[in-house]
Amino acid sequence: MLKKPKILVVGSFMMDLIASTSRAPASGETVIGLKFQTAPGGKGANQAVQCARLGAQVTMVGQVGDDAFGKMMTQTAAESGVDVSHVTVDKNESSGVGHIVLEVTEHGAQNRITVCPGANFTLTVEDVSWLKDKIREYDLVMMQFELPMPVIEAVAQWAHDAGVIVMINPAPAAPMSDQLLSCATYISPNEHEAASLAGHAIGVDGGIHFDDVEVVSQAFQARGVENLIITMGENGSIVAGRNGVHHTQCVKMPHVADPTAAGDSFVAAFCTGLTAGLPQGEALAFASHTAAITVSRMGAMPSLPTVEEVQALLRERGYAGFDPAELDALK
Repeated sequence: MLKKPKILVVGSFMMDLIASTSRAPASGETVIGLKFQTAPGGKGANQAVQCARLGAQVTMVGQVGDDAFGKMMTQTAAESGVDVSHVTVDKNESSGVGHIVLEVTEHGAQNRITVCPGANFTLTVEDVSWLKDKIREYDLVMMQFELPMPVIEAVAQWAHDAGVIVMINPAPAAPMSDQLLSCATYISPNEHEAASLAGHAIGVDGGIHFDDVEVVSQAFQARGVENLIITMGENGSIVAGRNGVHHTQCVKMPHVADPTAAGDSFVAAFCTGLTAGLPQGEALAFASHTAAITVSRMGAMPSLPTVEEVQALLRERGYAGFDPAELDALK
C-alpha cells in the first residue's frame, strides 16, 4: 500500500523568460524569433510543484525578491499544493530569472538557458538554521545547485545526521565537496553534468556507452556516493551503484514541445514514487512516464503533470510493472 510522502525541497525560484526561434543566433547575430512567453520555474520550485502534483506533502524552502515575479512564482507553487510559508523575501535583490532560447525545428526542440540567480543566492545558512531540528520530520530532502553551496552542504549534513534520504540534483554542474557527496543517498546529474563532475565523457549518440557509464559510476562511488542516477533525455536513464548498471528506457511522446523542466520532473517523480513505497525500478518507470508528459508541453511549471495524468499514460502504454490504480493512494 502506497502512502503520501513528506518531502522537503530546499531550492530555487526562477522566472523563465522564453524566446522561441527556428534558429538560435550565433555570436554577434540577431534573428527574428517566433514567440515570447514567461513561465514560473527554477529547479527547486519545479521539483516541489511536481512532487505536490503527484500527491506528496511538500514544503519548499527558498527565497525570492520583493517583486512581481516573486509573488507570481510563490503563488503558483502554493496553488499546486506546496507549503511556501518558509519561502523568504529579500527586499534588496530581484527574483531569479532564467533566460531561455528555445530552438524549435521539425526535429523537435532544444534549449539554451542562462540563469541569473538573484535572491536565490542571498539565502544564508542562518536563514535555514531552523531546519536542523525539524528536518527529521520529512521522508526525503531534495536540493539542486541554484542556491549557495554552504546552504546545500549544511542542509545535506543535517538530513544525513537525522537519517533522512538526501537527493542531490547537481544542476547546473559545480564542484562538490567530499562532505556533500558523503551525505547524498542519491545524486542525479544528466549525462553532461555527470561527465563534468567525474571528468570522463559519456557517449550517448548512437547508443549508450556502458563502459563510460561504469567509469563515471566508479568515480562517484570512490567519493562515497551510494546511488547514481544519470538522466539522458531520449536515451532514458541509468542507475549505477554497487549492484551494477541498470538502464531504463525513455518513454517517448509523439511531439516534443519543450524539454525545459524534464529533468526536474523526472527527479521529483522518482523521489515521490520511492518515498511513497514503490521499489526503485518502478519509481524510475513512474519518473519516465511523468517526464514524457512534461516534454510534450510548453514551459516549466505549466508542463508538470498530475498523478491522474501519469496514471492515464501508464495505462495507455500498457505498463505492467505495477497497477496504476495503486497511485490512487496519492490523490
